[in-house]
Amino acid sequence: MRAKSRVLLPVILTPNFQLKTPMFLAKVEGAVVATKKDVHMVGRKLLLLRPQLVDDKDPTKFRPGVNTIVAVDSVGAGVDEMVMFTQGSSARLAPNMKDAPVDAVIIGIVDSVDVFGKQIYSART
Repeated sequence: MRAKSRVLLPVILTPNFQLKTPMFLAKVEGAVVATKKDVHMVGRKLLLLRPQLVDDKDPTKFRPGVNTIVAVDSVGAGVDEMVMFTQGSSARLAPNMKDAPVDAVIIGIVDSVDVFGKQIYSART
């Protein structure tokens, strides 16, 4: 695995906390190549994401979402990495996305996830 420069984005969720910019977790499952696309999309890396949901029956693990999402990669993510992404109008708030016709943007590479005080994901394992 190559060394990457990462920005650590701590996310702490409590029952009364509401994010202004909704963020989601996903596993990168692959890449999407489109040789013909909107001029604002030229040069942008597209990745195929599978959302990851904390399992409500066993919150010590994730369960995969049923859908896949194509997202613009703004952080240099790769296949099999856990990432944070945002959708909708929030996606266009990411750097250099204002004029791009995007609905989903990867905004972070996840190092670890803790739920109820237990680590359920670590990029190191």
